[in-house]
Amino acid sequence: MSDPIFVVPYDPRWPERFRALGTALRGALGEIALRIDHIGSTAVPGLAAKPIIDVQISVTTLESLHRYRVPLEKAGFVFRAANPDLSKRYFREMPGDRRTHIHVRRGGSWSEQGALLFRDYLRAHEDDARAYGAVKYRLAEEYRDDRGSYAEGKASFIWEIMVQAHTWQQQVGWQPGRSDA
Repeated sequence: MSDPIFVVPYDPRWPERFRALGTALRGALGEIALRIDHIGSTAVPGLAAKPIIDVQISVTTLESLHRYRVPLEKAGFVFRAANPDLSKRYFREMPGDRRTHIHVRRGGSWSEQGALLFRDYLRAHEDDARAYGAVKYRLAEEYRDDRGSYAEGKASFIWEIMVQAHTWQQQVGWQPGRSDA
């Protein structure tokens, strides 16, 4: 059985936790990382979230796994080879450490850009961020011990937001800002 799902109110310490982590990852990866960004719900001020810091590391190619796997493992993260999402490589914290998800994606890919656009759209649209938080609270209550159903339950809302984010990016000329670390 996996850990139960808990969604909590936004914690203003999350950005600082990311900054410390991002600085350490930048030191470990150097120029291997094109970007290191705080993504996911903990990256959106005011948004309720599972208390897990999500980090996106952008690299030139996923195929050079050893170039980033070795430094990430030395920094205390575990490669999850069984991750079914082939658009990224996935790392997690060591057992007993604070929950952290590291998503390594190819720079410029749809999956890399989508994570940044989703984050930035929610940062700019507080009402949609609040609505997303409400969806997550409801699903966490309903699927406390079923991560798959929790994730599936969020999918339709996420895609609705991505349609709006697509229109918004055209209206404002959105581009990813500078790397967070």
